Amino acid sequence: MAGLKLVIGNKNYSSWSMRPWLALRANNIPFEETFIPLYTGMADKQRILDVSPAGKVPILVDGDVTVWDSLAIIEYLAEKFPEKKLWPDDRATRARARAISAEMHSGFAALRNECGMNLHRPVGPVPLSEEAQGNIARIREIWSECLMRHGGPFLFGAFGGADAMYAPVVHRFRTYALEVGSEARRYMDAMQALPAFQEWTRDGLAETIIIEKFETV
Repeated sequence: MAGLKLVIGNKNYSSWSMRPWLALRANNIPFEETFIPLYTGMADKQRILDVSPAGKVPILVDGDVTVWDSLAIIEYLAEKFPEKKLWPDDRATRARARAISAEMHSGFAALRNECGMNLHRPVGPVPLSEEAQGNIARIREIWSECLMRHGGPFLFGAFGGADAMYAPVVHRFRTYALEVGSEARRYMDAMQALPAFQEWTRDGLAETIIIEKFETV
């Protein structure tokens, strides 16, 4: 029986690919990683389309099942591997974890646009719009509330699906030298100490820079 296959884009740029990849790797779920580079022309774009007509990464392939959205992939993994506890056991806490994950999935457009993911970028601030600053304040609020409720080191105690969804934000906060409070700093430190997070970062930094300015994916 074939195992899981995860199709991803460049680790340097693809924040969406990072989310399910981290959920898999941090939870020791075996999978085959298939890399298709982004921003390289129609040939590679067609390779993505051949796997999913949505034409975007990440894509999870599990036999005859194909899932092509980061949050949907995490939900699929949570159902397939319930013992990994990607979502909290308690129903109310699980609802909160899903709610903040959905908020990350569909929101924070200003932060994404103004602080795109690029691991090669020299650390330093950029001018930010009022909307982006509001996004940052909201993320800090989410982190602080979760950490205070559940004690850390991750948002709901142990590493889970919500942490996978917010992992690229840790890179953005670091890369753009964004101000964070002590609670958020502890959370970022815990995330950056995670071996799977470090592996993704090393691999991303080893990639060749394709473009300096790009659209977030």
